[in-house]
Amino acid sequence: MWILLKLLNHNITEYANEQTTTINMKKGGVGGGNTITGLIYEGKVDLSTYLSQQNGYEVKGSEVFYKGNVVAYVFKKHEFYSFLSRNGVDWKKIISRQLLPDNCIYVIVNNTLYIIEVKTQNVGGSVDEKLQTCDFKRQQYIKLLSQLNIEVEYIYILSSWFKKPIYKDVLNYIISVKCQYYFEYIPLQKLGLPVPVQ
Repeated sequence: MWILLKLLNHNITEYANEQTTTINMKKGGVGGGNTITGLIYEGKVDLSTYLSQQNGYEVKGSEVFYKGNVVAYVFKKHEFYSFLSRNGVDWKKIISRQLLPDNCIYVIVNNTLYIIEVKTQNVGGSVDEKLQTCDFKRQQYIKLLSQLNIEVEYIYILSSWFKKPIYKDVLNYIISVKCQYYFEYIPLQKLGLPVPVQ
């Protein structure tokens, strides 16, 4: 019944485009196919605020505790460079200009720094082109963290605006350069963080 109403209210071409887009965005299991399991981070507040509001979590400065144990370190903007400096890394000798992450978290258990960029859009514009810079930024972070043997994952949380067919090529590019995207939220399990029993 729903499909019949959809065909009556929209032309067949639009319907076909939507179906194709949904299938393509689920390919590879990244983006488009989010299922809600456990806690999810939507990017509406910074990551440290979000974590401090979750059962069993506490954030003190950049340290993230779960049930009294340090499980991660969370950074915004210049805090990331303080972390590098404390660990003997001089960014000026490695890259020519600082990248200032919106949110990033170093998860101890899997020795990985996750750069999380939240991108929302209501009309076409500059965010479209910024999505294509993920590979360059990821490579810069990899250079910065290579001395510490820390892995890097670059992840976008995208608004549903980016589900439109015109973004298919950009989304495919993001995956092709080993970056990732999720629509609306990211499950905490993806980051390797403990998920409290609700």
